[in-house]
Amino acid sequence: MARRLSAALYVRVVPAVDSSMSCHAAAARFGVSVSSAIRWPKRALKHGHAFAKPRGGDRHSGKIEAHGNFIPELIAE
Repeated sequence: MARRLSAALYVRVVPAVDSSMSCHAAAARFGVSVSSAIRWPKRALKHGHAFAKPRGGDRHSGKIEAHGNFIPELIAE
C-alpha cells in the first residue's frame, strides 16, 4: 500500500507547477512521481485543495444497519 505523503509536500508542489515549473521538474525537485505532480494541481483546481482524502474507515456497517430492525426480531424469536 502506498504511504501517505505530508500535507506540506502538496503545498509546495502545487504552487511550483502553477508558477510555470514543468510537472517533470517539480517531481524531480520534490521527490514525488510525475503522475502526482500532474494530478495534484488538477485536484487543487477542481476541489480548492490538493490534499488526499482520509484513509480507512468503516465501509461495511451500513449493510448491517439496513437490517437493524430485523436482527433483534430474529434474536427475540
